[in-house]
Amino acid sequence: MGIRKLKPTTPGQRHKVIGAFDKITASTPEKSLVTGKRRTGGRNNTGKMTMRYIGGGHKKKFRFIDFKRNKDGIPATVKSIEYDPNRTSRIALLYYADGDKSYIIAPNGLEVGQTVVSGSDAAPEVGNTLPMANIPVGTIIHNIELRPGQGAKMVRSAGAFAQLTSKEGAYAIIKMPSGETRKILAACKATVGSVGNSDHGLEKSGKAGRTRWLGRRPRVRGVVMNPVDHPMGGGEGRASGGHPRSRKGLYAKGLKTRAPKKHSSKYIIERRKK
Repeated sequence: MGIRKLKPTTPGQRHKVIGAFDKITASTPEKSLVTGKRRTGGRNNTGKMTMRYIGGGHKKKFRFIDFKRNKDGIPATVKSIEYDPNRTSRIALLYYADGDKSYIIAPNGLEVGQTVVSGSDAAPEVGNTLPMANIPVGTIIHNIELRPGQGAKMVRSAGAFAQLTSKEGAYAIIKMPSGETRKILAACKATVGSVGNSDHGLEKSGKAGRTRWLGRRPRVRGVVMNPVDHPMGGGEGRASGGHPRSRKGLYAKGLKTRAPKKHSSKYIIERRKK
């Protein structure tokens, strides 16, 4: 999966860098695995705006992704690699031997026609899902569960991967993409390999319009507001606004926002790098 840098034929094309769709093999999704997706525009059930800078954007259909991979021992063939507008990674359509179909996040190196399988007896190969107790130390993994049977919660975005560094009793020690090292129950499942579409981080929209297509409206900086609207607003000329704060007055830089008594803190061996 590469990227395309376009020729500067227009101002919007000049800085545009987009992902290549050469690995995508199907243009329409599997009808039984999609549903309509209603947009909120940042409004709640009474119509009041609760999230700013959301609205517009292209219409999307939601694809149901199988994050649990609980059809153990049943081999599945990769039918196609597809684009998913709801996430940065690509998705793969699986045809199971018993006739079922499902979508999974497509890892790097997964090809059409390849066979994948899940369960404790599965081989630690790309696309296979198995408990971390059965995965060799040093393996690159993604789609990691936090609780057994819960479904994958971590390491799901394009190009992301974690590494299984060691095992201690009932726990597996994982090095996360952020640099954090933490314990997770070894009974939790993970998928072998790294998430595909790793060049996603190199993309540049090139123009404001492409950001609007994603449903993001322009974000107004606090320093250009009036004092009534933001703690950093007001002042003559281009005043910097004093200490960086949020709209509600909380410090925006340097203030620790993690709850000091958070339950999962005891599983973190080394915090992420600042």
